Amino acid sequence: MLIDGCVDSWSTQTLLGGFDAYDFFIKQLKSIKRLWLRFTHPFLPINLLMLTYIGINVNMCDIITSVMDVKNTLTDIVYSQNGSRQAVLHTRRGDVVTPTFMPDGTRGVVKSLTAEQVASTGVQIVLANTYHLHLQPGEEVVSRLGGVHEFGKWQGPILTDSGGFQVFSLSKLRKITEEGVRFKHPVTGEMRMITPEKSIQIQLELGADMIVAFDHLTGLDEVERGKTLEAYERTHRWLERCVKEFNRLTLGMDENQKPILFGVVQGGLDKELRRGSLEVVQSSGVGGIAIGGLSVGETKQEMYDILEFLSHQYDDSNRPRFLLGVGDPPDIRYAIEHGIDMLDCVLPTRNARHATVWIEGDHKIHLTNSKFIDDTGVIDEGCDCYTCVSGYSRGFLRHQFKVKEPLAGSLASIHNLRYLTRICESYR
Repeated sequence: MLIDGCVDSWSTQTLLGGFDAYDFFIKQLKSIKRLWLRFTHPFLPINLLMLTYIGINVNMCDIITSVMDVKNTLTDIVYSQNGSRQAVLHTRRGDVVTPTFMPDGTRGVVKSLTAEQVASTGVQIVLANTYHLHLQPGEEVVSRLGGVHEFGKWQGPILTDSGGFQVFSLSKLRKITEEGVRFKHPVTGEMRMITPEKSIQIQLELGADMIVAFDHLTGLDEVERGKTLEAYERTHRWLERCVKEFNRLTLGMDENQKPILFGVVQGGLDKELRRGSLEVVQSSGVGGIAIGGLSVGETKQEMYDILEFLSHQYDDSNRPRFLLGVGDPPDIRYAIEHGIDMLDCVLPTRNARHATVWIEGDHKIHLTNSKFIDDTGVIDEGCDCYTCVSGYSRGFLRHQFKVKEPLAGSLASIHNLRYLTRICESYR
């Protein structure tokens, strides 16, 4: 599929066979754009002008040599007055109704739960962690054991993250270069390298149905905010490499059997950088749009401002929008009402293992509190999860948490996952 505004360049390139000249031309324009942004970034009117004439027009062409046709991964889209939308996401493992929440199965499974227990909560997609599975047992082992689906016995769709969040969180154990990220294994101490190409290779070998491009993540606390522009620029250069590697490894594969590749939007709290990043990702031809670099140190209002801004910037292509790493109920509601289709987070199961559960009204209660010692009521009378329907009382759960019985964490996890899934279902 050719991108509007690039037809003349593409035709010239094809007719003259000038791939090398074309690549050189694009690289020069991209270099000019990076230098201009670096020196004019504080001056937003000038920055906006540059993004308009170079950021949009050049970036819409800068991945043309590796662009994929955008297939309709999302259909039957119905928009609501509250800003949310319902749709059907098509994956090679079956259809998913959105909006949807995805629990994190860090090591190939949702901690302390069987696949059947996860499915009982209404969860449709499980997220597996590329970084952890790469370190142990290794993607080759997972592949020999039947791939990530057979590995954890989850037969529904699986999405893998890029590994970037975990790698970048190892601030004292890693070094970022243009090639990729070199880091020290936190257990063995050996040096490892994950590049954009390596991330795509790992995820495809794991056998995921949806994968995420490797991006440069930086925090939004006061220390890290100064690195936003660097992360913005490198993310786009790495995206181009990810798309090329994805195309290379899926060449000849039936279109319906290819995983969906998500490109990641960065830009921190700078709305013009966010706009430019979204335009780059949408023009790259990826099958899904991932919003990264949020919930990493900024305030809730700052995150909400970016989500509200982006809700007016998406194009009209039928692609899912995935907000990475957000799982607090009010945040989920806000995201869905601003056009987000998919969310993931470790929060519901991590909280549950520490005896914290949500009840009606998005309130949190701590089941180890002494006031629950002889409470015969279930966690939430209005909940239809296995834990509540089966009648497990708050008093029982408090005791099991106090004696460190793992069953308590499992039962609380089932409740929290069902709570977030019910939020998503309320928008369908």
